[in-house]
Amino acid sequence: MSNAELNELKQKYVAAGAASPATAFADRAENAEIWDADGNRFIDFAGGIGVLNVGHRHPKVVAAVKAQLDKVMHTCQTVMPYEGYVKVAEKLSHLVPVRGHAKVMLANSGAEALENAVKIARAATGRSNVICFDGGYHGRTFYTMAMNGKVAPYQSDFGPMPGTVFRAPYPVPYHGVSEDEALRGLKMTLKTDANPKDTAAIVLEPVLGEGGFYPASKSFLEKIREICDEHGMLMIIDEVQSGFGRTGKMFAIEHSGVEPDIMTMAKSMADGMPISAIVGTDKVMDASGPNSLGGTYTGSPTACAAALAVMEVFEEENILEKSRALGEKLAARFGEWQTKFDCIDNVRNMGAMAAFELVSNKTDRTPNPELAAALCKKAREEGLILLSCGMYGNTIRFLMPVTIEDSVLNEGLDIIESCLESLV
Repeated sequence: MSNAELNELKQKYVAAGAASPATAFADRAENAEIWDADGNRFIDFAGGIGVLNVGHRHPKVVAAVKAQLDKVMHTCQTVMPYEGYVKVAEKLSHLVPVRGHAKVMLANSGAEALENAVKIARAATGRSNVICFDGGYHGRTFYTMAMNGKVAPYQSDFGPMPGTVFRAPYPVPYHGVSEDEALRGLKMTLKTDANPKDTAAIVLEPVLGEGGFYPASKSFLEKIREICDEHGMLMIIDEVQSGFGRTGKMFAIEHSGVEPDIMTMAKSMADGMPISAIVGTDKVMDASGPNSLGGTYTGSPTACAAALAVMEVFEEENILEKSRALGEKLAARFGEWQTKFDCIDNVRNMGAMAAFELVSNKTDRTPNPELAAALCKKAREEGLILLSCGMYGNTIRFLMPVTIEDSVLNEGLDIIESCLESLV
């Protein structure tokens, strides 16, 4: 079917809240390129929102999924378990830097991972409160909507949010929130809203994802660890977007050396197959009773096969080094643009988790979300899929596959430069 025919069906049958505004429909993809239903080629700088760090249809992952399809597609692991689930758990328990011996629960999505992380933290502590941060994004289920540090569009139409979720400032010095101010805000939250003796966990992203690709400093993360230890709260690190090599290490928290009690991950864990994980210290993970955790499709055989293949690809193809090298290439180009264009400021990267701000005034750092939207729209018209994000909607983020070929990368970056030249 053509793009036009598919758009007609979309308008008629897909719920407006779930329908993509894009008018081109993906037909096939390879590494960092997508071809639509009409045969048009796109360079993919979005990676399915950070899902495709090893590229579209990595041959090793495709082969692993095909092989699994010839064996078992589903039993529900709580009814009859299978090798893939326990092998993924074993691998993650050795990879994830939580305190002590790690145990693992698999789920289907990032939101589901965060929901279960909170359930586990409540069971382990006997407390109910959770503290999250401004700009954080944790999902679209009801509890994770309440955890999100941004109202629109995630909470706007859905009525009252669940209680016992409290907020603290996230340190973004560029926008006027220093590390000291963020810590002062957190301590005030603990004093005025979330009594520590009733608070199960502090949940944060080591690098904000939807919130703008702002990394927390090593010292800030160390202080959160200290505060959690002081009050007997658990530290939950959300690595759904920053994990699996995006920042040049397997997980962003590794840059700090801080060991959380629980970590969540999803997205690039299985190169597009739906899977997520909650990994935590064994005593914490074992706190809830029998059959208290799980779901019909959690850790499905095909998704586990894909995840195991992804972890092999990381080892065999030196993906972490490729992420660091990609980050250096992006940083170099961003630096040129910051000098060339008055609208580009605050260029930054942690490995290949890279971004810059679009502003209307560099002196007072006035966000320009209109220009960000225009850039993404024009880039799409020129054959490049590009995403914005951030509390102010003015951040351009880069989530292309880490495995992108240099020629495709440079072609995409040239499109951005050309678009900027025509827009400003």
